[in-house]
Amino acid sequence: MFKKLLTKVLVSPWTALATLAVIITVALQQPTFLESVKLRYFDTLITSQPEQELNIATVNIDEAALDTYGQWPFSRNVYADIIKDLYARGAGLVVWNIMMPEIDRLGGDDKLVATLKEYPTILPNTGSTHNKNQARFNPNVVIGDPSGKVVEYPGIISNIKQLEESAYGVGIVNTFPEVDGVVRRAPMVILSNSKLYPSMAFEVLRVLAGDTNFQIKFNELGIDKMRIPKFGPVTTDQVGRVWVDWQQRPKTYSLMKLPQDFESSVVIVGPSASGIANPIATSRGEVWPQEMQAAVIGTLANGVNIKRPDWAPGAELLSLIVISLILLTLSRWVYVGLGTSIVILGAIVPVTGYLYTNYLMLFDAPLILGGSILIVLHAYGIKFVNEFLQKQQIKKQFGTYLSPDLVAKLQRNPDLLRLGGTKQPLSIMFTDVRGFTAISEHYGEDVQGLTSIMNRYMTAMTESILLNNGTLDKYIGDAQMAFWNAPLDNERHADDAITTALEMLDRLEEFNQEVVKEGIPAFGMGVGINTGVVVVGNMGSKQRFDYTCLGDAVNLASRLEGQSKSYGLQLIVGESTVTACQQEHGFIELDRIAVKGKIKPETIYTIGNTNWDLHKEFLENYYAGNWEHALTISKKLEYDDDVIFEYYRAMCIRLTEGCPEEWKGYYVATSK
Repeated sequence: MFKKLLTKVLVSPWTALATLAVIITVALQQPTFLESVKLRYFDTLITSQPEQELNIATVNIDEAALDTYGQWPFSRNVYADIIKDLYARGAGLVVWNIMMPEIDRLGGDDKLVATLKEYPTILPNTGSTHNKNQARFNPNVVIGDPSGKVVEYPGIISNIKQLEESAYGVGIVNTFPEVDGVVRRAPMVILSNSKLYPSMAFEVLRVLAGDTNFQIKFNELGIDKMRIPKFGPVTTDQVGRVWVDWQQRPKTYSLMKLPQDFESSVVIVGPSASGIANPIATSRGEVWPQEMQAAVIGTLANGVNIKRPDWAPGAELLSLIVISLILLTLSRWVYVGLGTSIVILGAIVPVTGYLYTNYLMLFDAPLILGGSILIVLHAYGIKFVNEFLQKQQIKKQFGTYLSPDLVAKLQRNPDLLRLGGTKQPLSIMFTDVRGFTAISEHYGEDVQGLTSIMNRYMTAMTESILLNNGTLDKYIGDAQMAFWNAPLDNERHADDAITTALEMLDRLEEFNQEVVKEGIPAFGMGVGINTGVVVVGNMGSKQRFDYTCLGDAVNLASRLEGQSKSYGLQLIVGESTVTACQQEHGFIELDRIAVKGKIKPETIYTIGNTNWDLHKEFLENYYAGNWEHALTISKKLEYDDDVIFEYYRAMCIRLTEGCPEEWKGYYVATSK
């Protein structure tokens, strides 16, 4: 009785209430990923509105300006001339977004001071962990205690004293990214050393209004009211931030292509040349700081009050609960419930979009929509599971039509049917038959004979792989791919790969002794081995997949096997494999090569014996481009395989006769 009751409860759509409880709990914790999704949705709302051109211009000190004026920063004599020129072109107010905390090394401070006294200009300051110079403080009216209620900095980095005192106004230019690194809101004031300092945008607004101060009233929660007397109230959140309205777009000019008449616009000057300015990540994408300030000024000047009401989070959770209960109730009637779900879920985004377009109110549609979708999926998923269980009961009657062994195996380990993989270091081997054309010609139209000899070859080679803890990945025509350290861990995977390669070459000699007696051409073989971190696991499609590995280390192993033909060798090993080996295998450093498709060179090795001191001296001269001397040394070297000497001799002669324009100390492969 209890079992039946428990089963009935578990297959009820109302178990989705548990999912609802989890969603609400997670939402109340405000995890970063949910906050990021919400903010990205707000970005979509804010940037979806048509752009509005402002009576504000930004002037960028770009690459063309650097070409004209030279080294950055320019002399402040140049700054003074630029400010005068802007006013001569009809600027209404110049905002100079360039910090000047040190004395001008070129002696232009006096001229700039004189210019600032004659031409109204606002300069920037920056909140920091320490003070530098004496920041200019304009008296303001503050009611209440601001401590702990606005953005606070221990110190301020300001311009040199004479510039601060000569400026028409000074504003803070710090930006404050959200959790995802994107700037969406801008504070109007900051607190430093118990004094309130205005932001650049707020200071511009005060100057334009012709006011001498601003006024702020604090309550126990934060900012209650903020105003510039001659302009009016400025609406912010409790910590003094405003949402930036990105439909406010300034006119943008290069310093070297200025208009004849700015028509009394506010003109904000700032750098944009590469290397001297960093763009800011915003809802609209990356913008220069002066463009950010222009948008904030436009937001304030046009009275755009984008709101995220304090009660919005509670309203969103309540909406999620009400919608979930309605949809769960209607899920009793499948088609009615699904139809209603589509209508309600489809209306959430348009409704929140309407509230923003008409009332500039931001609501978290992704939370309501995503949570409701999870509830619907849970409810109808339970219903489908219930039907599936009923079908399974029927299926038992037809169990004899399936393979019992296959069914039992998959039931014990369902992961066998899942796609995906894990990252781990593997040693990967590629092999390929050399001389396959001659073998194929030997058999002519005898396809069965060719198939038989290839099967004999593959059997002999594969046995070495399996006996040395390897995993045979696949056969690719007359080639093989194998790897070590998966699916079972193997600390000696690099050594086992090398051991396997040497055994395969020994088996190849034995195999060739047999086939030559049968009148069949001898088989050649190239082997490439590399080690690296790759993705390994079941990969493919849902219909068919294999246990294999993917990654750059796999591609390099394949390229090394291909290069074995170029070097005339049977085995080439990557540097990472040599490093990973726990025992000495007699590695010989062969060359440095950038395989096709890669820029970074790889040091490659083979196995053998030589005079190590002479070999080292040879390589040093070879890499350094001293090929004639390297050729002389190579004649004294002795290798197990004369092919190595012949390769070095040919390379030195070729490089001596026709060196590449820029020899970088390594060979760049042009073929796989």
